[in-house]
Formats: sequence, structure tokens, C-alpha cells
Amino acid sequence: MQKNIIIAGVGGQGILTIASIIDLAAMNLGLNLKQAEVHGMSQRGGAVESHLRISSKEIYSDLIPLGKADLILSIEPMESLRYLPFLSPEGIIVTTTEPYENIGNYPDIDDLLNNIRMSAKHLLVDAKIIAQEAGGSKTYNIAMLGAASPYLGIETEELEKAIEIFFKRKGDKIVEMNLKAFRLGIEKCKN
Repeated sequence: MQKNIIIAGVGGQGILTIASIIDLAAMNLGLNLKQAEVHGMSQRGGAVESHLRISSKEIYSDLIPLGKADLILSIEPMESLRYLPFLSPEGIIVTTTEPYENIGNYPDIDDLLNNIRMSAKHLLVDAKIIAQEAGGSKTYNIAMLGAASPYLGIETEELEKAIEIFFKRKGDKIVEMNLKAFRLGIEKCKN
């Protein structure tokens, strides 16, 4: 098993939470992993990326080479295009359709989504609606994790265990809301 995953978005969207949950699930399975992250200007709204490499074999570098990412999981659609050079020809982009318009000249969302459609194999997700159905807008990132889960190479049950462990300190209600968002993300994006 070997997966190279880039998780991208902007500060405050829970990029590092997604990476931590995947890390935890991989470690629980005894897999090797390396992670590198870049915090955009260390501020809410700045670009954030995480390179996540998971393998049953030893991993020598924490950075994903150009053209070798199996998955770009983007919590902001424009950020998915920033990492296209990393995507392998067989890779997929899983991105939300809702922009985080933190700049004045943000591109037209329809043009942006059409660029994604033309660029690579893709899955466009309306994570806002999924998060609302789960009971809270803060589950947006976990809904996206659910949507991307079929491409991670980690069983659903292992990811659910990791979600439970990660959110346990926040109480049962938060755990259940995030599990619901994760499951809805899978269900709404099956096809």
C-alpha cells in the first residue's frame, strides 16, 4: 500500500485536523507515514497545505514529488488548482464547490470549477450542505474527508475510529456530529 495525498485549503478550514485523523488511522494500522505541512503566513485565510505519504514500506521523504500525488483533497476549489503539478496522471482531485473568497479578485466560481473539470479526474462536493445536514458548519472538513475516503486506501471503520479518538476530548455530541458528517460525505458522493 502506498498513497501520496495533498490536503489543501486556507487557514481555519481544518486542513491539519484532516491530516491528523488520517495519520492516526494509518498509525493504528501499523503503516508508515510522513507528513509535511506549510501554514500560509500563519494566519486564518492564508494558504495551508499538507503533504501526507502513507506506505506499508519505508518512506524516505515527507514531500511528494511533482506528478506523484494520488489525491488532492482540497477544502477550497482554487487551492486544488495550485497543486495540479503534483497530481499523477491517474490521480484525482476531491474538492468542495464553495469558494472561500478571501481575496478581492477571486475568479468566477463557474470558470474555476470548469477548469477543475478539464484538468483531471475530479469529484466536486457541496460540503456546505453536507455539513449543515450533519448539524454544524464546523464539520465541513470532516464531510470532505468522508467524500475523499474511498481514495485514501484506509478502511472506513479505521477512519471512524480515528475520528472518535481525535474528537473524544470534546465530548460525545461533537464525536457524533463529526461521524455523521463523515458518513454523509461518503453517502452523498458514492456515485
